Amino acid sequence: MTHSSQRRAFLRRALLVAGQLAVGTAGLAGARSPGKVMTVRGPLRADRMGWTLSHEHVVVDFIGAAGVGPGRYDRRQVFGKALPHLQRAYELGSRTFVDCTPAYLARDPRLLRQLSEATGLHILTNTGYYGAVNDKCLPAHAFTETADQLADRWTREYRKGLDGTGIRPGFIKIGVDEGNLSEIDRKLITAAARTHRRTGLTIAAHTGRAPGAFDQIEVLKREGVSPGAWIWVHAQAEKDGSRHAEAARQGAWVSFDGLGWGPTEEYLGLITPMKEQGLLGRVLISHDAGWYHVGEPDGGLFQPFEKLFTALLPALRQNGFTEAEITQLLVTNPAEAFTIRKRLVNASDQ
Repeated sequence: MTHSSQRRAFLRRALLVAGQLAVGTAGLAGARSPGKVMTVRGPLRADRMGWTLSHEHVVVDFIGAAGVGPGRYDRRQVFGKALPHLQRAYELGSRTFVDCTPAYLARDPRLLRQLSEATGLHILTNTGYYGAVNDKCLPAHAFTETADQLADRWTREYRKGLDGTGIRPGFIKIGVDEGNLSEIDRKLITAAARTHRRTGLTIAAHTGRAPGAFDQIEVLKREGVSPGAWIWVHAQAEKDGSRHAEAARQGAWVSFDGLGWGPTEEYLGLITPMKEQGLLGRVLISHDAGWYHVGEPDGGLFQPFEKLFTALLPALRQNGFTEAEITQLLVTNPAEAFTIRKRLVNASDQ
């Protein structure tokens, strides 16, 4: 081979390598980096959440917004009662715990951070207001402020932290009463949609049956927010499974989250049809357990966070669910649902 031909061959190889590197670099640049969730100890890569309990409570106080406050309970007592239950959840395999107690119902980010540090669990808390129970847990300003003003409050909590702690919420929690949306409930979901557009926080909405769920989906769409930004909390209250499927096909997250209080067979019967229709990727499952009840002696009955692991998972396996499908339910779906990302109608995820 002559010197000139050797030089041409070298240049061809160099150009080939350069082209391959360029393609690889473009692929890396175009790939979405792992999303994040916000825990009470700071941001966490979503792919490190592990098995997730997506709807639980440590402490609740239903006295009403006018009376609620940290002076109504001893944080050390609540910590002592909740700690062994959270440790047990960790022993059974849970690595992330989503606490759904909102403001004016005894949301306590300091307590949650203490429990997270003591157990190793990643714990998420929230911003937003709870309009269920005939609005008794809504502060007075929720009735007089506009949806934009409420969204300003919730956005500020995300950016600055909760109650002066610096602890940031990982999602938006609202609640609406049964049936079609009331005026105040419509304002809450509108404010949640606008907060999502500003922050990318997912909306978890205590809802129940289908009329309120589909009303909320319509509000979200009018606000330009995809149903994929919204979790239908307590969907098990709706007995028509076709409505679960309809919401999932629109992109909503369908949360069967009362396992701590209902028979295992009921939840097997809710999840299986979603699998059969190819909709398992939109399902969340949890206990809605815990509940140190402020005002009851020693907090009353504290429901454990165990049944998913000790009863439902064996039932799923016995009924043909694969380990990959179980991972979908407990790991993949929660990670995607709570990833902080703007999900907008007629637009690519931001």
